[in-house]
Amino acid sequence: MNPIIRSVGLLVPLAVGSLVAGAEKEPQRIDLWPEGVPGLRADAAPEQVADGRIVGVHHPSMAVYPAPAAVANGPAVVVCPGGGYMRQAADHEGVQIAQWFNARGVTAFLLRYRMVEYGQPAPLQDVLRAIRTVRARAAEFGVRPERIGVIGFSAGGHLASSAATLFDAPEGRTGAALDAVSARPDFAILLYPVISMQPGVTHAGSRQALLGPNPTHELEQRWSTDRQVTASTPPTFLVHSVEDPAVPVQNSLLFFEALRKAGVPVELHLFAKGPHGFGMRPGVGPGSEWPALCDAWLRVNGWLGGTPAK
Repeated sequence: MNPIIRSVGLLVPLAVGSLVAGAEKEPQRIDLWPEGVPGLRADAAPEQVADGRIVGVHHPSMAVYPAPAAVANGPAVVVCPGGGYMRQAADHEGVQIAQWFNARGVTAFLLRYRMVEYGQPAPLQDVLRAIRTVRARAAEFGVRPERIGVIGFSAGGHLASSAATLFDAPEGRTGAALDAVSARPDFAILLYPVISMQPGVTHAGSRQALLGPNPTHELEQRWSTDRQVTASTPPTFLVHSVEDPAVPVQNSLLFFEALRKAGVPVELHLFAKGPHGFGMRPGVGPGSEWPALCDAWLRVNGWLGGTPAK
């Protein structure tokens, strides 16, 4: 497949798609570290949820949103909400995303990962443990182990891109038996992602929450995921607004160029207008059409049925 760049200026927004009924039902929640959270802080307190945002995650978990039996077709996706590694927008970048995937036959796993209280490598450990758990228990969840993707928004996009590039990194292993299971996602979807940790390009808040106030050059390089792309990085779908006021569009451009150089299939959609953090919100201009574009990308690559493209 050839890489595609599509810059969109004046397009009529398309409908996001119907959400799955029954969202009121409390989803199954899976503890990611039943053997004990690695490096758990002694002062760990219960996480808090307010206005659809989660703060203070010390016991990482994932909520399971199974695809309805009538439409389930085997894929799974781990959802990483954004929030600058300070909080997680678990509603508009979490539950709504899970429901959208459910309507397309995809079982979604909404991740609650560690953030500023820990810094790296804790978030990487959490997302890789989530992917390994889904793959190891694929039969139980009714999903196909070769069709497990990851989607992330803003700082959650950094986490998803970390999974896509550092899936075999030593920092992501804890010595548990589950480390033997592949943590490589089969596809990645990144919305207005933080990619670089370089000053002037990065999102400063995410960088400080993740690496501290004065990270070394080596840390900046290690956690700039465009620097970690290889030919083994999975096919990727990117979305960004050119005028994004929070995360510069250069982040997506750097990741796109790294993927292209590595020969990884990539599709990038740039929108001339649009805010940061729009999720699936309608009425924000052409950027509201990204779900329809993503649906088409998933289908043409076989992730929603048939044989995935090479």
